[in-house]
Amino acid sequence: MNNQKSSLSLPFSAPPIGEVIADRLSRRTLLKGALASSVLAGLSPLAACATRPSANNSSFPFTFDEIARGIDETHHVPQGYEADILLRWGDALFPDSPPFDPLAQTAAAQERQFGYNNDFIGFIPLDAGDAEARGILCVNHEYTNTALMFPGLGESPKEAMTAATCAAEMAAHGGTLVEIVQRDGRWTPVLDSRFNRRVTATTPMDIHGPAAGHERLKTEADPSGTRVFGTLNNCAGGISSWHSYLMSEENYDSNFLGALPEGHRESDNYHRLGIPAARYAWGKFEKRFDVGVEPNEPNRFGWVVEVDALNPTSIPRKRTALGRFKHEGVENVVARDGRIVVYMGDDEQFQHVYKFVASGHFVPGETGFDSNLLNDGTLYVARFEPDGRVLWLPLIHGEGPLTQANGFLSQADVLIETRRAAQLLGATPMDRPEDIEPHPATGRVYVMLTNNTRRETNQIDAANPRAENNFGHIIEITEPVGDFTATESRWEILIRCGDPASPDFGAMWNPATTDNGWFGSPDNCAIDPAGRLWVATDGNDATGANDGLWAVAIEGDARGTSRAFFRAPIGAEVCGPRFAPDGRTLFLAVQHPGDAGEGTFENPATRWPDFGAAPPRPSVLAIRRSDGGPVGG
Repeated sequence: MNNQKSSLSLPFSAPPIGEVIADRLSRRTLLKGALASSVLAGLSPLAACATRPSANNSSFPFTFDEIARGIDETHHVPQGYEADILLRWGDALFPDSPPFDPLAQTAAAQERQFGYNNDFIGFIPLDAGDAEARGILCVNHEYTNTALMFPGLGESPKEAMTAATCAAEMAAHGGTLVEIVQRDGRWTPVLDSRFNRRVTATTPMDIHGPAAGHERLKTEADPSGTRVFGTLNNCAGGISSWHSYLMSEENYDSNFLGALPEGHRESDNYHRLGIPAARYAWGKFEKRFDVGVEPNEPNRFGWVVEVDALNPTSIPRKRTALGRFKHEGVENVVARDGRIVVYMGDDEQFQHVYKFVASGHFVPGETGFDSNLLNDGTLYVARFEPDGRVLWLPLIHGEGPLTQANGFLSQADVLIETRRAAQLLGATPMDRPEDIEPHPATGRVYVMLTNNTRRETNQIDAANPRAENNFGHIIEITEPVGDFTATESRWEILIRCGDPASPDFGAMWNPATTDNGWFGSPDNCAIDPAGRLWVATDGNDATGANDGLWAVAIEGDARGTSRAFFRAPIGAEVCGPRFAPDGRTLFLAVQHPGDAGEGTFENPATRWPDFGAAPPRPSVLAIRRSDGGPVGG
């Protein structure tokens, strides 16, 4: 752990935070007017509440003192808790890692340092002595904020990028695997660990599963269609039962520019995924990111990547059986019959919820990375019926509309164009499905639906009951008798997010939720070792407060009650909640701090966590109770 102040001396300072806060509050006022016509519906035992009730609820399963809503430059935890900065962008991962120098970043340096915009966090425990705990921390680096990351880019950051700075951005994507050790209650990285590794946008990877070697994945550099360089825009992920690291590829459309040749067969496919979004300048220097030069390259992204965390020399594998879309989350569970079930969301407005049921069975101590359990199985997409049923529709070539008549010549085509296949099957278009977490003890599954500002009144349905849904909601799926492989389940809405005191919002909470306890835009979630639900947000700024982490009751008369546990600095999103196995440490990712208003490297909204002259640095925190007890009480 290294949480000392930076000694940088930079010739600029942050603008007054009051200007950014005023902007946030004014946007909240505008949103109230915009939502006046929201339509309310949904299935739930809870009623919409419009009062400011007391937080006293004897069955609420958490015991911490709730923190206040607000906007400022730093983070906040409840009284009696401590939050250590465990890893920051640019921190060393190896004994030979160069010092962090934000004024002179290089790809070579970044490949030996902790990457940018940490999102998913996974923890793989390692054997250790009684006096310490050890594990491999697996962290996704979702994307880079070019204007916040590099100095001197001016008013057109993308146009000012060079081959060298683009290479540094590519090195900042992907993921980090780093061993950490806990001594005397504090966690620190182990820089000489054999497990430490960076996975980036240039790491060689093998393509596995039904789409491997398909013509639509072949390029000039890879005529076999089985080897690709890198993984991009890795958002939420998962850790498999055999302790491999699962990385989801989400908004990879951002990394491509150019234009397809006229009449190219991938035109409709890429249009459906927003390719090319041209957020980055990479294609100017790395021609595989120019679809006019290498039109098949985007088909090699949008998959789930599996990394053998226990073998740092292994080659990562893209598992095409799990479909190609904008993956958010790869959380998985072992079903009663031993099959692996993986839940995934397609993180875009009007996209779908998926689960994959592997054909093979997990056998502890026998199956693992090389068993390739994720290469073969059935991918399903969800249709949420108004009577409370979920129908899981199989995406199998030759069944229903997934035939040659609709352009699907093989299972590879179905998986390459998963979105189109799901739409043809009649899956329910959802309000941005993000993280999806199965609860192994109860057989329930929690779906974070972040928001959908584009849904119109004539597009609402039982599972997406609000037009202009600025604040999102949470759906609870119940698998029958805890059978995660089931093809028919039940669903209901647990929470409709937003301010319960504003009738126009159509929010729905347990009446015990306080003014500090409600939130908007649920994104990532976690089930802690005690079986309790925690929800992190991305977009809570629309409510007039910073993003954070909330504890949510899912049982008894407290069900649907939420309390605020963590608040992020301004401009930041909270991601990747992950608990150590004993429940006494919560690892939490804070990404893009300072990304508010027109924030730049020279003028960010905050300089968290180092402050002074340092730039803002996305970071992973280790949060503990001061008395060493379980987080949350």
